Amino acid sequence: MGKNQVYEQKTEQLLTPILQKYQYELVDVEFIKEAGSWHLRAYIDKEGGITIDDLTTVNHELSDRLDEEDFIEESYILEVSSPGLLRPFKKTKDFMRNIGNDVELKLYSPITWEEGGKRYSDKEFIGILKDYKEESKTVTIGFDDRDMQFPIKDIALIRKSIDF
Repeated sequence: MGKNQVYEQKTEQLLTPILQKYQYELVDVEFIKEAGSWHLRAYIDKEGGITIDDLTTVNHELSDRLDEEDFIEESYILEVSSPGLLRPFKKTKDFMRNIGNDVELKLYSPITWEEGGKRYSDKEFIGILKDYKEESKTVTIGFDDRDMQFPIKDIALIRKSIDF
């Protein structure tokens, strides 16, 4: 396990009791370098949406806990944020709560299939999330005339599709 994953995992352990206290949900934690600076980001949510006050509260409590534990060697910027409407699905609960919703799916590489005597190739799809199978690590996306199954390992991004 790399240093980034260790930092993310330890941060998640510190964050979990804070989030449980307020009945918030942890969406993701990431430790990444952007524009020459390290960023430790925690994405949180709650039923009905997260507010600025919620983010501020968690940021202060997490910052205090990180200062006490002091396990991150690099200087970093701590950010506690909402995942936003277009957040990617990462956990089982993300998939399960979006069954029946329109999703956009992007694959790492295009796939090819035949339909009606024609050959098609694409790596981006929009359809209805019909099913998620944790044991086989697949999702089923429904289109107007067919369903297609995709292995999770082949998916670069899957998230709710929202028309603006």
